Amino acid sequence: MMMVRTLSFLTASLLALSPTSHGFTVSTTTRASTRQTSLSMVSASESSQLAQLASMTTLSIDSGDLKVIEEYAATGYITDATTNPLFVSQAGLSGDPTYAELVDRAVEFAMEAGENDEAATVSLAIDRLAVNLGAAIAMIVPGYISTEVDPRLSFDTEASVARGRRIIEMYKGMGVPKERVLIKLAATWEGIKAAEILEKEGIQCNLTLIFSFVQAVACAQYGAHLISPFPGRILDWHKTLEGRTEGVPPSEDEGVVAVRKMYNYYKCHGHDTICMPASWRPSRGPGFELDEIVALAGTDRMTIPAPLLEKLASSEDPLPRVLEPTAAAASEEPLIGDGQMDEKEFRYLLNMDGCGTDKLGEGIRAFIGETEKLEQAIQAKVKAASAAVSS
Repeated sequence: MMMVRTLSFLTASLLALSPTSHGFTVSTTTRASTRQTSLSMVSASESSQLAQLASMTTLSIDSGDLKVIEEYAATGYITDATTNPLFVSQAGLSGDPTYAELVDRAVEFAMEAGENDEAATVSLAIDRLAVNLGAAIAMIVPGYISTEVDPRLSFDTEASVARGRRIIEMYKGMGVPKERVLIKLAATWEGIKAAEILEKEGIQCNLTLIFSFVQAVACAQYGAHLISPFPGRILDWHKTLEGRTEGVPPSEDEGVVAVRKMYNYYKCHGHDTICMPASWRPSRGPGFELDEIVALAGTDRMTIPAPLLEKLASSEDPLPRVLEPTAAAASEEPLIGDGQMDEKEFRYLLNMDGCGTDKLGEGIRAFIGETEKLEQAIQAKVKAASAAVSS
C-alpha cells in the first residue's frame, strides 16, 4: 500500500522555526499543538505487530523524511528518530523547498559566525544543517534525536569531542535540551574514547556501526549510553564469505546471534548501555523482511525504516517476546576482561573479527562519501553567499 502523505506538519514546522540571531528556535508550543492535530495516514491497530513490538521494545524511525516521521509518530508507537550522513545529505540535496529552507538557514548561520576560512564555514554549515533537521524532527517525536559527528573524524578523538559539544550547543540555542540528543559516533577506538569524554559531561552518545562483539563490550566498558549494532550487514558479510544463496532460520542468522549475545552480555554483567539494533535483512530470503526484527523482539530499542514499519503495521500475526532482561541476566555470558580493555587489546580483537573490521571500514567510507557530496553543495552556496557580500 502506497502511503498518502500530507504537508500539514511541514507547513506548521516552518512556521514554528522563528528567525533569531542563531538561525531559528524551536517553538515548543507549536510542537505540542501540531502533534495533537496531526492525522496519521498509517493504519496500525492495537493488535498489529507494530503495536505488539512497541509494547516490549522502544521504537525509533530510521529516516530523515519529516513527512514520513510525522505519519509514524502520529500512530503513538514511535517515540524516537535516528538520522545519519545519508539522510542529511539527501535533505541537503533534495531541492525540496522545506529542506532548502533548512540548508539556507544553515549557511546563513555559518556565514554569520565569522569562521576563519571557507573550510571552517562549510564544516559549521554542515553541522548546522544536521541540527536544523534534528530540531525539526524534535517537534514530531517526543524522545531521542540522534545526530552524527562528521564521519571523517572517526579516528580523531579530540576533534570528535569538539564537534559533539558544538552540536549540543547548537541544539541548546534552538531550545532542544541535551537530554533529548544522542551524539552519534562510529565505534572506532577513537569514537569510543570520545564517547567516554562526552558521557562524563552529561552528553549522551549513540555508538554506531557495531559489527563485532568486541565493539559492543568496549562501548559498555567506557560508558556509552547506547549502541547501534547492524544485524543485517553482519548477515550480509557471512553470506558473502560463504557464498551462501540459501536463507537460514532467523535463530541461526549471524546478525541475530550477534545482537542477542550483546544484549545478554549487557544484562548479565550489569551494563546500563542500551542495545538498539538497526539495518535489517530477511534471514530466509525475499518475503521474510521482518525475520530479524521478530527474532530480536524485546531488545531495549530498535530503529526501523518506514517500509518495515509499514509491514509491521499491516500484520496482525502474533509477535512473541524473544529477548527478556531476567532471562538475559541469567545467560552466563563469559566476562570479557576484568575492567576496561585497553587500545591494544581492542585493536587486536577487532582485527581478529573479519566481519567487524570489514564492515566498520565499509560503513565509514559510505558515510564519508555522502558527507563529501553534501560538502560540495554547501561549499557552492557559501561561495555564492561570499561573492554576494563582496559585491
